[in-house]
Amino acid sequence: MVDDTRDNQSPASPQVGEEDAASLASTVLEEESKREAEQIARSTQQLLPDDLLPGVGAEQMSFGEAARMGGFGMLTLIPLLGMVEEFDRVAIAVLAPDIQKTLNVSDTVLIGIASFGGIALVLGSIPLAWLADRLKRVRIVGFASIFWGLAVILQGLAVNPFQMFGARALTGLGQSNHLPVHSALLADNYPVQARGRVFAAEGMARPLGLLAGPFLAGAIANAAGGTEGWRWVFFIFSLPPILLALFTFFLKEPARGRNEQLMVLGTELDTASVGKELPVSIASAFARLKKIRTFYYICVGIGMLGFALVAAPVQISKLLDDTYHKGAYTRGWIISLTWLVSLVSIPIAGTFMDKLFRKDPQKMLRAAGVFVLAYGVTMTIALRFTSLWPLVAGISVANACTSAAFVSIGPTVGAVAPYRMRAQAFAIVPLFIFLMGGFFGGLLAGGFSDAYGERTSLTIVIPPAALIGGLLIMYGSRFMKRDISLAVEELIEEQDEMKRMTADPEHVPALQLRNLDYSYGPVQVLFDVGFEVEKGEVLALLGNNGAGKSTVLRAISGLGIPDRGVIRLHGRTLTYVDAEVRFGQGIVQLRGGSGIFPELTIGDNLRSSMLATKVPGDEYDERVTRVLTLFPMLANRQNELARSLSGGQQQMLALAMALMHKPDVLLIDELSLGLAPVVVQELIRVVEQLKAEGQTMIIVEQSLNIALSLADRAVFMEKGRVRFEGPAQQLAERDDLVRAVFLGGEEG
Repeated sequence: MVDDTRDNQSPASPQVGEEDAASLASTVLEEESKREAEQIARSTQQLLPDDLLPGVGAEQMSFGEAARMGGFGMLTLIPLLGMVEEFDRVAIAVLAPDIQKTLNVSDTVLIGIASFGGIALVLGSIPLAWLADRLKRVRIVGFASIFWGLAVILQGLAVNPFQMFGARALTGLGQSNHLPVHSALLADNYPVQARGRVFAAEGMARPLGLLAGPFLAGAIANAAGGTEGWRWVFFIFSLPPILLALFTFFLKEPARGRNEQLMVLGTELDTASVGKELPVSIASAFARLKKIRTFYYICVGIGMLGFALVAAPVQISKLLDDTYHKGAYTRGWIISLTWLVSLVSIPIAGTFMDKLFRKDPQKMLRAAGVFVLAYGVTMTIALRFTSLWPLVAGISVANACTSAAFVSIGPTVGAVAPYRMRAQAFAIVPLFIFLMGGFFGGLLAGGFSDAYGERTSLTIVIPPAALIGGLLIMYGSRFMKRDISLAVEELIEEQDEMKRMTADPEHVPALQLRNLDYSYGPVQVLFDVGFEVEKGEVLALLGNNGAGKSTVLRAISGLGIPDRGVIRLHGRTLTYVDAEVRFGQGIVQLRGGSGIFPELTIGDNLRSSMLATKVPGDEYDERVTRVLTLFPMLANRQNELARSLSGGQQQMLALAMALMHKPDVLLIDELSLGLAPVVVQELIRVVEQLKAEGQTMIIVEQSLNIALSLADRAVFMEKGRVRFEGPAQQLAERDDLVRAVFLGGEEG
């Protein structure tokens, strides 16, 4: 008789395994879905009541009163500069067929030339924004506008496509101050209650320029006559920016963040009282702004819209030439008419957006998304008309929709971006419009145009660009109140800290962390972390694995930018400062693991640690002598390769390299990890000596006994949150937390 028990059971085994795997996968997916929902809930949670959000619930302010408060000069010059900037831009569109014949280039190359000025504008706006967050912005506007005017002349002198590319690049560089610097000046100079109408007034420059520019370009080219009459358009268009630039030097520079400070705090912050502000780098600003969800979705949405906006003017001009056989002069005034309705829509939108912002800022941004969707629908319908005038009327209404939508962008960016990097925030917007959307959209539209014609090209590109762009902007509106709250929270905290420092200047902490949130991608790992370290104090940062201790050190060192919160060194804000600058200010971190160059000698390792510094030779010798006194075992081995040292000795060398910089605050991550007890004792001796000398330190340490024996105070973290902060001895008496350190428990 055959025993078939195993045969009967064997089919069930894989079924059980499959069920277990399916159950595990389902659990993982459920947990991930739950985590994402919690993350979205946190990112949309409003931290402050409406009455603390600048402009929300405020009384209506007339446009005239706002203009008087900020001054009529800036509100006149900046729109005029914006208007004449459009003259140059539309000249390329209107004169495109004539330039194409002179330079003998294809549609794709022509659109590339037209779009290249936008690329240069983007590349120039980033460094100019960096300067604008440091220097007087009115002077930047003046010098950049003069440069732009001179570059326009070079466009008129170009005799081949390469020269035209270069001239367009220089023109774009000169115009690159527009969005970051102009917008930042308006946001800081005029009250929040009227910011929508102020940006609407500035926004009127575009349709005015687009209305007058094509007509003037066509008229000048027609008057000049000949196949190269287009060159005179650029010669004449170079004069207005140079003349207007001279008046900008007489404008008054507003304080950064002034209006928000007055509305929230009732006064302007005296940031000079804590010393010269440390610079906010481009990389740090971009990393921080990317984490502002409202700003992120605006940029991506506008970038998608840019696929349509930049390509459309050139394609429409080509359509008028190829399909309707209109010359330069006629094309000029027809394209002018397509911006006529915008002259009505922009001021109405300014008043409408201000009203929505006072009621609910999120509704204002949703309205902008609706206008973008309306642009896509209207353009799609307009392109179905073969008769010229219905086509022009439809394009005019579509342009009015985008003009109305853009009125809200300035107030939104001004509200959610930290005031220290406001110009850089405005600079990132054209990065998405022209680089992400304009350039690639222009090439895409040019390729379709060469193959299928202009009308088909626009029909393919515009609807999806407007649909995706509008929906992204609308989705981003849900985060707006929280993002405004974060900017206001930062202001309030800064004022409170300044009051404290003024009242007790002798006891300013060496290091401060306040309200710190930190994420790796979509996963948040730190939640409202805050503590202080006094000068000369040793703080132990403890917790179980994954508590966020090393992430806190990364945030302090500048190796990552937090989502929220403030980091200060002796009262000076470091939150958005590069790691290199923090290092120069005295924050030095000793990493856990290898922190040396194994193939260099011990002496060369010490020398290499000082390569980026400008320490005189005598002082360098003094520092070497000091660290070798602390680590005598290294003194007689300076010519040996560092890889010949044991693991513990390499850790000593790494600490010696850190101490060569005479750190103001020394961060030590896992000093004793994996080391022999005898080596640990030697390292403890050095740390105790540093403590006796008054060295400020934060120590992340796996051994509770070692950490508490060295530390004056302790901070215990669990799951990214501070569970305990106080004297080290008190932590030793907390059995629940001590067990968490040793056993990895969650609740003790």
